[in-house]
Amino acid sequence: MTRDTVFAAELPWHEYQSMVQDGATPVLIPLGSMEQHGHHMPMHVDVLLPTEFARRVAARISALVAPPFTYGYKSHQKSGGGNFFPGTTSLDGASLVNALRDVIREFARHGVRHLCIVNGHFENSWFITEAIDLALRELRWDGNERVKVVVLSYWDFVDDASVERLYPDGFLGWDIEHGGVLETSLMLRLHPDLVWLQDAVEHAPASFPPYDVYPPKPEWTPASGTLSSPMEATAEKGDILLDVCTRGIVNALLTEFTTQRKLAAAT
Repeated sequence: MTRDTVFAAELPWHEYQSMVQDGATPVLIPLGSMEQHGHHMPMHVDVLLPTEFARRVAARISALVAPPFTYGYKSHQKSGGGNFFPGTTSLDGASLVNALRDVIREFARHGVRHLCIVNGHFENSWFITEAIDLALRELRWDGNERVKVVVLSYWDFVDDASVERLYPDGFLGWDIEHGGVLETSLMLRLHPDLVWLQDAVEHAPASFPPYDVYPPKPEWTPASGTLSSPMEATAEKGDILLDVCTRGIVNALLTEFTTQRKLAAAT
């Protein structure tokens, strides 16, 4: 019996084993954070969004979705507002590296040979790379050289044509999109009950100097915690993002995971 789910943790262990032991089934690992997202959204946006992209992609390439990482690396002021906001709850870099390294090695032990890290929190990026490097090195020491890991952030699949539709008045860059149109539009489509747009704070885009200061200066970040206004967000823009990012991720994984590409071509 095959359960009607793509979530690995919802399977009995013997069914999971039958799916992954030959290395043909990819596993997608969503990686998020607990981070403030302004007055109008909850603090687990960076978990909800990569998990949903992973779910949609997994259904199309016969993959499984691992439980998400719900904590991530420290919020950076120029991309997430800063780690000084109440509620933002972060890991040290070494903690994230060690946890992800362990998880990669464990999936490899199960038989998984194709892994994809679906990142939903920009600041995780460098620590994901370090965790993969350490995990693959240790797997090679054990004689396992067949594990392949793809790392991606869903927003990197938004093409120029979509940007023009999402930001008709001009695009100011992903670095100040924290809590702005992109994330809010996706949440309006996927989790409208968790968006309180009436509470959003309208303000000019954040402007930072071309350097960083530590400890950070909270006055550099808009008081709301968002780095640009979410007021132009709509569920319809969320549809644009869901379509272009899901298609882009599916195509990337079919390209990189050749076994799955052949499977998809045959179905």
